[in-house]
Amino acid sequence: MGGSGVQEGGGKMTVSVMVVDDHPMWREGVARDLQERGFEVVATAGDAPSAVRIAKAVRPNVVLMDLNLGELSGVDATAMITSELPETRVLVLSASGEHDDVLQAVKAGASGYLVKSASSEELVEAVSRTAAGDAVFTAGLAGLVLGEYRRMAAAPDGSEEKPQLTDRETEVLRLVAKGLTARQIANRLVISHRTVENHVQSTLRKLQLHNRVELARYAIEHGLDAEPEAEK
Repeated sequence: MGGSGVQEGGGKMTVSVMVVDDHPMWREGVARDLQERGFEVVATAGDAPSAVRIAKAVRPNVVLMDLNLGELSGVDATAMITSELPETRVLVLSASGEHDDVLQAVKAGASGYLVKSASSEELVEAVSRTAAGDAVFTAGLAGLVLGEYRRMAAAPDGSEEKPQLTDRETEVLRLVAKGLTARQIANRLVISHRTVENHVQSTLRKLQLHNRVELARYAIEHGLDAEPEAEK
């Protein structure tokens, strides 16, 4: 029911976005830029309580979330929004690229993390990919998240039995965790786009997950994103 886009005349669905930032000029500037690029900015908010309340009312596809929002942080707002609106995805857009900030945001349920130094082109692509279900990170930050979750997965209490995936499913899953799109995976493995989608759907069923963001998180948590030593 949530995360509905806005219908355009030609039947195409426009991605609905909510922009959350405590600086009015930045907030309105980002909202204006996104609208000019064809996104439907359905709301803006300047603090965490407003962000949660408004998100529940407008149910956007993507919430573009700052972290520094005052007493309640963007991490708090992210956790509440992703808990109550599972179909709404949160993309953090923050001035901070600190390791702890990135990890806390991802653990709270953020689908990706972009620093504010990103270009307009990078922002537009990140919002589009987040809406499509991809996990998107500023270059360099994905490695931090992958490394941390590998360490967590290697801990003694993380030794649960894993569902059996085929070699090809594992290969596709590893590339999903690295942030590649289905088309990029198809090109990398020299298989069709449809075959990639079939592997993704099969893996989702086996792991009892719902979308690519959960799939990427599972792969990261279980260290399946690591390149096998024999692979060139």
